[in-house]
Amino acid sequence: MTTPAPAAGPAPDEGAPPHRERALVLGGGGSTGNAWLLGVVAGLLAGGLDVTGADLVVGTSAGATAAAQLGGAGAAELYAAALVPPPPRGPGAGSGPGPSAGSGADPGARPGGVAEHLERLRARIAAAADPADLRRRTGADALERAAAAGPDAGARWRSTVAARLPRPGWPASRVLLTAVDARTCEPVIFDRSSGVDLVDAVAASCAGGPAYPVGDRWFVDGAHRRGENADLAAGHARVLVLAPLGGASWTPPAWRLDLAAQVADLRAGGSRVEVVVPEDAGLFGERAMDPALRPVAARAGHDQGLALAGPLAAFWG
Repeated sequence: MTTPAPAAGPAPDEGAPPHRERALVLGGGGSTGNAWLLGVVAGLLAGGLDVTGADLVVGTSAGATAAAQLGGAGAAELYAAALVPPPPRGPGAGSGPGPSAGSGADPGARPGGVAEHLERLRARIAAAADPADLRRRTGADALERAAAAGPDAGARWRSTVAARLPRPGWPASRVLLTAVDARTCEPVIFDRSSGVDLVDAVAASCAGGPAYPVGDRWFVDGAHRRGENADLAAGHARVLVLAPLGGASWTPPAWRLDLAAQVADLRAGGSRVEVVVPEDAGLFGERAMDPALRPVAARAGHDQGLALAGPLAAFWG
C-alpha cells in the first residue's frame, strides 16, 4: 500500500481558508513534558482561560500526543489522569513508560535509556554539516534501529500510542502534527486531510528512536524538523507556545532551529507571541521518560497555568 503524501507545510483543511486569529503550539518533552503540557492547559482553564479553542494547534512529539488528547477529551479530565501514579514496575521491567504513561516519546528511543539517546543525538549534531545533513543522519540511524527492533516493533508502538488517545479520529479543529520522512529526510505535516490515521500521525511524530512505518513510508520525530515548529503558526495574530524543554537546542545558532529563531520569525511576520516554559527544568532532559514524575510535572504545569491565566487573558483575547 502506498501512503498518501502528507502536506509539506500547513494547508487549509478541505480547501477552506482557515481563521488565523489564535494558534497554540505544543512542544516536545517526553513523558513529563506531556504531563506538564496537560497541566498548563488545565491550569489556564481553571483560571478562566480556555486555549483549547485555538484556530490552530501545532503538536510535536509529546506535544502531538497532547494535541490529540486535548482534541478528544477535556483538559481537566486529562490533567486528573496525569495525576494518577503509574503502577509499580516489577523486576525486569523496561525503563520506559507503558501505555498508561501518556508520554510523547517513543520507548524504542532507549536501548540504553534517555542518556544514550541524547548522546547519540549530540554526536549526530556534531558530525552534521547543516540541518538537511542532520536529518539525513537521523533518518539513517532511525531506519537502522527499526531494522534491529524487529518487524513487530511498529505495531507495538502503534498500540501504545492508541491507548493514550481518548478518541481514534482527528479532532474537528485544525491540528497540524509534525514528522520527518526517514528516507527522503523531508519534513512532513499531518492533518486530518492527509489520509493518515490520527494514531499513526502521533506515533510518527513521537518516533524518537526507531523509525515508524506508515504504509510504505518511514518517519522520525517531528522535532527534527525545527524544534517546537512554532513557525507553522505563521500568519496567526496571537501565538501561544508551550515549550516543555524551554526552547533549548544543541544545534548551531546559525541553523536557526531553536525556539528563539522561530519566535523572531513569527514576530517579524506580525504575530504577537507568548512563550511558557517550565519553572523546574529538572523534570525534563534525562528524566523526561520517567513515568513516576508525571504527577509532579502535571502539578507544576497546573500551578503555572493557574498563575498565568490572568496575565495571558488580554493577550489571548
